Amino acid sequence: MAAEQKIEARPRNWLTPVTLVLLREESSYGYELMERLEEFGFEQISAGTLYRTLRRTEMDGLSKSEWETSAGGPARSRYSITESGEEYLAAWAQACEQYQNVMDSFARAYTSR
Repeated sequence: MAAEQKIEARPRNWLTPVTLVLLREESSYGYELMERLEEFGFEQISAGTLYRTLRRTEMDGLSKSEWETSAGGPARSRYSITESGEEYLAAWAQACEQYQNVMDSFARAYTSR
């Protein structure tokens, strides 16, 4: 029998599109995004990983940030999606639909044999 293997069925690099989907719903601070990412199964993600992703999306023009100051605390960045980020999400959604078709075909083939 084959050795027990850990198989991850979820494709990699989901953090960027999921973060952009959340920003599409509403602009947000990093710590708020951390909480909202749990809805998508990202319970184990570190703040450092999220902030690296946010910086990368900003450098790629997919998101932008603005510093906001408040009388009650330190300045913080509020992130929002850009038009390029919207285009990226549309392309990602189309790729996900194609991937879903492959997964559905695989599941049908597996269960029918």
